[in-house]
Amino acid sequence: MWHDAPRMSRSADLFEEIVRLRREGIPAALATIVNTRGSTPGRTTMRLLVLDDGTFLGTVGGGCLEAEVYDTARQVLADEQPRTLTFRLTEKDSPDSGLMCGGEVTIFVEPITTPVLWIFGGGHVSKALCQVASLAGFRVTVVDDRAMYASAERFPEAAATQTGAFADVVAAMPIRANSYAVVVTRGHREDGLVLAELARRHAAGARLRFLGMIGSRSKQTLLWKHLRAHGVGDEFLATVRTPMGAWIGARSHEEIAVSVVAELVAVRRTGSDLAGTWAGRRKAPSERSTPAVVEPGSDVETA
Repeated sequence: MWHDAPRMSRSADLFEEIVRLRREGIPAALATIVNTRGSTPGRTTMRLLVLDDGTFLGTVGGGCLEAEVYDTARQVLADEQPRTLTFRLTEKDSPDSGLMCGGEVTIFVEPITTPVLWIFGGGHVSKALCQVASLAGFRVTVVDDRAMYASAERFPEAAATQTGAFADVVAAMPIRANSYAVVVTRGHREDGLVLAELARRHAAGARLRFLGMIGSRSKQTLLWKHLRAHGVGDEFLATVRTPMGAWIGARSHEEIAVSVVAELVAVRRTGSDLAGTWAGRRKAPSERSTPAVVEPGSDVETA
């Protein structure tokens, strides 16, 4: 509820806060008064910044109007779709608002969100994924349990790299409404470590916007059997997109990266993955004659 929403420190500068949020990949929504007519409690360019944890900074005039704008900002945080609100501040048009200024105010609410992508595994596919995802606007963090495979030198486009046990990194990583993750480690065991800890976080209510894993159907069958034996439920496993990416006949690491990022963008912009592109696919003659084909969903050597 609005009355429970905590206000941020009044000393914080709204624009500096926006820069910080975008730099750190923390989602927020910004409401701006873009037009007023007649007498209104707020003036043009007044702003309200709402973060995903419910805190807010600024104002668009206060009262019930601001409460509705706050609720709309929370919706914008969830789906990244901007909205325009118009309020007519009369007893007839807003009998419950307590505002009878007689004017009209238009407020534009927009997402201030940088999507965050966690790539687990620092191999060849990950290098291409980091490059393409960064170009597409994702703030990328690359994780590996080997320092030489998770470094700024190896991943210059990444916002951050982390070296550590996969389970430990997953346990500590922030999971927000704008968090995406792909699992492309060097082997089944490491994939299982990442997924098992993500399953624990999922059970505790931490839900990723997207979770994908590279691998063949046979790999999935074996890994799912192992995870179920260790208590991972089907509800979580159903959230893992594998094979991931759009089916575009990709063969090289770079082509795989394009297909995976295409799915990330689809999830972000449309709310739907690209699983349907795999339905009824047929192998091209060149694939049937080339056993070493590399494609989304195959068991690719990633290190």
